[in-house]
Amino acid sequence: MDIEIPLGKRTKKYRFLEMLPGLLSYGAIVLLIVLSILSPVLASIYLLSIILAAFVKAIAISYRVISGYSNMEKASRVDWNKRLSDLENPKDAYSRLRDNQSKELLYQQHVDNLRFMSAAEDGYYPKPSNIYNALIMPAYNESIEVIEPALKSVLDTTYDKKRLIVVFAYEERGGVDIDTTAKILKKKYGKYFHSFHIVKHPKDLPNEVIGKGGNITYAGKWLEQYLQQEEIAFSDVIVTTMDCDNKPHKYYFDYVTYEYITHEDRKHLSFQPICLFTNNIWDVPAPMRVVATGNSFWNIISSMRPYSLRNFASHSQPMNALVEMNFWSTRTIVEDGHQYWRSYFYFDGNYEVVPIFVPIYQDAVLSNGYKKTLKAQFVQLRRWSYGASDVAYVGNNVFNKNRTVKFWSSLARFIRLLDGHVTQACIALIVALGGWAPLVLNGEAARSVAAHQLPDTVSLIQQIAMVGILVSIFVSFKLLPPRPERYKKSRNILMVLQWTLMPVIAIVYSSMASYNAQTHLLLGKYLDKFDVTEKTTVEMNDQSRAQNKKKKGDHDASSSER
Repeated sequence: MDIEIPLGKRTKKYRFLEMLPGLLSYGAIVLLIVLSILSPVLASIYLLSIILAAFVKAIAISYRVISGYSNMEKASRVDWNKRLSDLENPKDAYSRLRDNQSKELLYQQHVDNLRFMSAAEDGYYPKPSNIYNALIMPAYNESIEVIEPALKSVLDTTYDKKRLIVVFAYEERGGVDIDTTAKILKKKYGKYFHSFHIVKHPKDLPNEVIGKGGNITYAGKWLEQYLQQEEIAFSDVIVTTMDCDNKPHKYYFDYVTYEYITHEDRKHLSFQPICLFTNNIWDVPAPMRVVATGNSFWNIISSMRPYSLRNFASHSQPMNALVEMNFWSTRTIVEDGHQYWRSYFYFDGNYEVVPIFVPIYQDAVLSNGYKKTLKAQFVQLRRWSYGASDVAYVGNNVFNKNRTVKFWSSLARFIRLLDGHVTQACIALIVALGGWAPLVLNGEAARSVAAHQLPDTVSLIQQIAMVGILVSIFVSFKLLPPRPERYKKSRNILMVLQWTLMPVIAIVYSSMASYNAQTHLLLGKYLDKFDVTEKTTVEMNDQSRAQNKKKKGDHDASSSER
């Protein structure tokens, strides 16, 4: 079965499936309008059904946010470096730990793993001392001020750095500055790792959209040749892709290596950490804080739902699997989420994502200036929402007489994928504005008790759902890194008040970004260029403002002299 997204003209079936998310998302709004005109009662039933379903989901989400946060906290306190070292000699470790009791997360599972490994034949489970981790860090034109803290955080991990191979993968189209930065980083940090390599991805390669997938695939193929030269088995290498502003938890590589060793069917797995957008959360504007926190919550929630867990942003996968399936897709701007589906269909459904309950910390969107930041956030969310392009890819493989995956389980995955994108687009609009539709669009609605009470009913449900907002506020403060000294305690108040923006953010960003992406698919105007989210820091912005102020002062002085 072809696991690649088609380029050029699509089949009629594929085009219909590409259009399907947009048709359903717009159709949900159109149906509400039509029902409001024809029958206020039917419109009320339709609207309340959607809102009640959303209300039930909101309750489940609040529960999973709390449970997921608790899981993450417990996992972060586990010494995964110690647990990994126990796997080197599982018989000794098992005899030492089997009678112990501990409340540590997954402790009994650790003891069971040691028991299984003790009984297995030599070589059935690899030893930690035989495993390498390879880190591919893609970059475009980010400054060294953005990249260097990420590398330092990698150095601060507890994993043996002499078994960590770093590949700094940067774009030729990024210009001269990133080329210089790459060489500086190699010279400065190369000595700390097993090896440190810089790989430049040429621009305009055939069959590639302008995106991260082409860059990391090019780096992956370079790594393949390097490992062959070093005579390192692909099955002994775990590859992590991590954006150049990401900071892994100190136990991340130990944890991933532990899970890789203890799973028997390890080739058919990938490993997904919890991505938290909190690196610079104190510095970004309020709307971006709400978006970033919401995205962090979604990743926490996803870790609690293994049946629907997908690859997102930073993740890890065995090298032998990557080589076999030709690494990542070079034909989509959302290569991370798409990698799940490529792997799922390539391995005939024998593929799972293992949750890693420790975080990788990422930057919230922060550009040079408030307006630029607002725009950059929308562009980033539109790119993520373009994951709706996977609906056609998945549907084309599921509704196929030559399929190699089980139909019903794959159909369930397809429906969840489609529902997620349609809900993301239309639900905020329907919940916020739908209650008034019958009264505004139908003059007869004023005499309908159902239509007349509908706004009040919707408002009551929304008030009850405020419990979810309170949960969000509580957990968001738990996620916050320490407040920088440059901010007063009064900024904590703003961190609470920002949640009043939630309804507007949900419509302007989440809903509109989804509709934008789905409209591109609906019209066949494909997004084939990865819009890089500009990464900057407060210090860089301050320098930029100072330089602009100086330029303006020099200009004013020059004008005065004239």
